[in-house]
Amino acid sequence: MAVFTEVSFDEAADFFHSLGLGQLSALKGCPGGIENTNYFADTDQGEWVLTLFERLTFEQLPFYLQFMKHLAQRGIPVPDPQASPVVSVTKGRSEISQGGDILHRLKGKPAAVVNKLRGKSELSPSAHHCAQVGQMLARMHLAGRDFELSQPNLRGLAWWNATVPVVLPFLEAPQQTLILGELAFQNHTAEQAAYKSLPRGPVHADLFRDNVMFEGQADAAQLGGFFDFYFAGCDSFLFDLAVCLNDWCIDLDTGAKNLERTQAMLTAYQSVRPLTPQERRLLPAMLRAGALRFWTSRLWDHHLPRDAAVLTAHDPRHFERVLRQCLVHHVALD
Repeated sequence: MAVFTEVSFDEAADFFHSLGLGQLSALKGCPGGIENTNYFADTDQGEWVLTLFERLTFEQLPFYLQFMKHLAQRGIPVPDPQASPVVSVTKGRSEISQGGDILHRLKGKPAAVVNKLRGKSELSPSAHHCAQVGQMLARMHLAGRDFELSQPNLRGLAWWNATVPVVLPFLEAPQQTLILGELAFQNHTAEQAAYKSLPRGPVHADLFRDNVMFEGQADAAQLGGFFDFYFAGCDSFLFDLAVCLNDWCIDLDTGAKNLERTQAMLTAYQSVRPLTPQERRLLPAMLRAGALRFWTSRLWDHHLPRDAAVLTAHDPRHFERVLRQCLVHHVALD
């Protein structure tokens, strides 16, 4: 989350009123993240998150918002996009219903409002937290199988191939060798029959610790929901799981896997959706893919940043360390 486009209190108040979401009482820009403008907003009808999309287009956004709506309707705890009021308009002898849209416009940009999830992020998770994330991730994958819209993962292999050459001049020679070698490996893996047979569907693709809410204390905490679906796309479920493992189940200082948390997440995930033999074999490759994806994007954001009123940058060296650990230590599946 960040603030690239300033929205005044009065502008936001008019916007929330037009959606029938009540009278605005508080508005605060959200720090963190690097893609969209986000505000926390309170009204007399609830607590909300207002997002203005800085890169995604009006044509791309229905996939993300409808996917969230689809999951919410199937009992997955995710933010539910709020629709504009439905009104009846008489045209000639016909009465036509208008409104009901979940994609809006504010200050000339695409915008959405979702309910704010309760709880807080757990930035130092235990095996207890990882198990809950793994189980809910599997439920989310199953719930999304009948989602009718389709859109590729816009930060997938094609984007890596286009972006690595752009960030390459900023790297030292050993880093260049590492990233080019990994990119070649991922292109080779993507051509294999086993990779092409992986179960696929809409995935979150960015389910880090700060994109999950928990309610309660320590190991009594219960998962409250997943949010920030604006990197979602259609990809392998295994890649989505690998992205989670690379964040929830590692030591942040070294990038090394924590065995207890890793096994907790994998066991819980497979209690809902068992991995196929191809998925089990390709898990190490997808862990490397997840590390490459976020190393590349963080290099891009670090060396080619955009201006924002509130912006927290991420250190790209973190996922370089994660990738190096993936190359040395493979995750074993029991």
